[in-house]
Amino acid sequence: MDFKDYYKTLGLARGATQDEIKSAYRKMARKYHPDVNKDAGAEGTFKEAGEAYEVLKDPEKRAAYDQLGANYQAGQNFNAPPDWDDGFEFSGGGYTQADQESFSDFFETLFGRAQTRGSAQQAGQTFHASGQDHHARITIDLKDAYEGATRTLSLHAPQVDADGHMHVRERSIRVKIPKGVTEGQHIRLAGQGTPGIGQGRAGDLYLEISFQEGSPYSVNVRDVYFDLPIAPWEAALGGKVKAPTPSGSVELKVPANARTGQKLRLKGRGIPGSPAGDLYAVLQIVVPPAKTDGDKELYQKMAREMDFNPRAAMGG
Repeated sequence: MDFKDYYKTLGLARGATQDEIKSAYRKMARKYHPDVNKDAGAEGTFKEAGEAYEVLKDPEKRAAYDQLGANYQAGQNFNAPPDWDDGFEFSGGGYTQADQESFSDFFETLFGRAQTRGSAQQAGQTFHASGQDHHARITIDLKDAYEGATRTLSLHAPQVDADGHMHVRERSIRVKIPKGVTEGQHIRLAGQGTPGIGQGRAGDLYLEISFQEGSPYSVNVRDVYFDLPIAPWEAALGGKVKAPTPSGSVELKVPANARTGQKLRLKGRGIPGSPAGDLYAVLQIVVPPAKTDGDKELYQKMAREMDFNPRAAMGG
């Protein structure tokens, strides 16, 4: 998937004001609208301009896109980092009245998920009106889900000044991560959204939980999985091995003649809850390299004396 430079699409510099973005889009829309321009490629240009405007007209989408796009150029191969929008506050969701079916896979990858965050209640026209709810995504360690934690988080919210330039405001909040929280769960912080009008109550802030990638563990709701390397003799003979887990080291009994991919279940040792999840050690047999003459001799002896053909089931 190629990276799309939405500023380049509209012929703008990255520091363009919101009014300049609106003006550039309107000019392109008039010039390339399919009802007006019958040239080949006009409709495609019109759709690309609409997609660019959908992102850049929205200060929230624009702020997140600006942070991401600083390291990419148009046409460059692109894979969105899983935490690219962590900490950005969104007060609405996903698409507006634009034709979402005309948007590219690039847009869908970045902003399609935003529509599932839910849309905020619009402020009324009376003097007293409730503020909008905000939504943001935060990444935590799996250990925090096991034990609970209190974390200080930095959140980013875009603001447009009187001259139409966009700025990102940062704020820090202390959040209590409850024990047993699961991926995708939302933590509600009352009154941390947009302030109300008059005597209207402030909106709330909803933090969507995701787990840090790159750890040795994978999670399915409350069940936790990890690969457990074992030596060939441990697999063949069985025995007890120590294994690290998010809640500390445990001793596991490997059955004799174990095989790669076999799962050892530790009931109730997954993410806490009612009921708690299970922890699964997925066995991975690791073959030691033949580094020395003694190692090679040992393997040669096994080849001579053991009646074993790993390809027997294939007729080999």
